[in-house]
Amino acid sequence: MPIGRLVLYARDMEATIGFYEKHFGFRPLRQDGDRIVELLAPDGGANLMIHPAAKTQKMGQSLVKLVFDVEHVEAFRTKCASDGLEFGPVHQADGYVFANAKDPCGNSISISSRAFRR
Repeated sequence: MPIGRLVLYARDMEATIGFYEKHFGFRPLRQDGDRIVELLAPDGGANLMIHPAAKTQKMGQSLVKLVFDVEHVEAFRTKCASDGLEFGPVHQADGYVFANAKDPCGNSISISSRAFRR
């Protein structure tokens, strides 16, 4: 059974929605009366549900990291930098590379070529 949705809690809903829309191609689905905005994955992957954070929730301290499959990590990293998203250094792993960043609410994200390793 595939994972269909992941919930991210956000203090700044619009900044978070715009971040995933701009950099990763998600499309927002807004329903009247629903405080959650579902971001539809561009290529059939899991959707992201952006949920307003409670005042007591600590941002960016989750034990979850969103990993986006990117075949050419360095090229994607360079494109993102020109759009205002700075990833950290590219790390070499066992047959693939990855780089890390944070979204506007401090949630950990990564771009990784692991899915494309030989």
